[in-house]
Amino acid sequence: MTTPRIVLDAMGGDNAPGEPVAGALMAAGVLGVELILVGRREAIEAELRGTGTIRDVRVVDAPDVIEMEEHPTEAVRSKPKSSIVVGLEMVKRGEADAFVTAGNTGATMAGALLTLGRVRGIGRPALATIFPAADGKLTMLLDVGANADCRPVHLFQFAHMGAAYMERMFGVARPRVGLLSIGEEESKGNQLTLEVHQMLRGSRLNFIGNVEGKDLPKGMADVVVMDGFTGNVVLKTAEGIAELLFGELRKAVELTPWNKAAGLILMSELRKVKRRLDYAEYGGAQLVGVDGIVVIGHGRSNARAIYNALKAARDAVHNGVLETMRAVGKEIPARGQGGAGEGAAGDSGED
Repeated sequence: MTTPRIVLDAMGGDNAPGEPVAGALMAAGVLGVELILVGRREAIEAELRGTGTIRDVRVVDAPDVIEMEEHPTEAVRSKPKSSIVVGLEMVKRGEADAFVTAGNTGATMAGALLTLGRVRGIGRPALATIFPAADGKLTMLLDVGANADCRPVHLFQFAHMGAAYMERMFGVARPRVGLLSIGEEESKGNQLTLEVHQMLRGSRLNFIGNVEGKDLPKGMADVVVMDGFTGNVVLKTAEGIAELLFGELRKAVELTPWNKAAGLILMSELRKVKRRLDYAEYGGAQLVGVDGIVVIGHGRSNARAIYNALKAARDAVHNGVLETMRAVGKEIPARGQGGAGEGAAGDSGED
């Protein structure tokens, strides 16, 4: 098996270039990949020198940086030498197998569409992320931010891509596909979910029907589809609740000496739970449906989150996820082909 070549945007995220470089060094020599750091050479090499090593990584200069607040499409077009654009172009030219960034989500999606294009037969790409559920289960949520507004055909295709992803990446046979709605009944939901429900009911997927927000942590489905606006709200709400719970738990543990003693006894198990619910453990979201492997991490990504994003990209390359998505684009039922030319880079949400 050939060594995957992964480009990391060293200038992406709130903590760049320090945390991306630190994450790359955690991965160097461990993940079995060739790492290419793209960004402002002087800033990257200064971080590398600070660690006492410049081994196992290569640096490609990209003098421009797309900031988080910039308009995605305008920034991509006006900054062709930005780390995001240069990294994506390396994938397009076959100089790398995957691109990883914690930078501007909208710009990454716009750049991926303009540079890599869509997989043939797929109307719109989707951001797909792994959501931890009860009893060690994992659920894929998509879309979680690529498309604020969707048509029924888009969610229909998201369901096919999500099911294929879970089969290929996690070995889930006949993934259970659910549709996020406001009730389990087939008649519940807005016009979008009502139409998508009927389309999925008539598909060959293992469609289990509607699922509610409260069902997501239960792991009732392996794949849950939704529009990107809803998905982004769900994801950020879940992150906020997890932070709140652990913050309150920490306060309770420190409240009395007895609580502190109990906390010490439970510390090992609490750390396991916290780690399992931490976004940094799941490597960000993959932009499925573009013609290349693109992984987008949280803007607040620390070194560990970057490491896991690189690991996710490596696994996607090893498991042939891109080839799987191309097969989905060819084989998806004709009913899912309408709107294949729809969608624009500017439809993306913001991180």
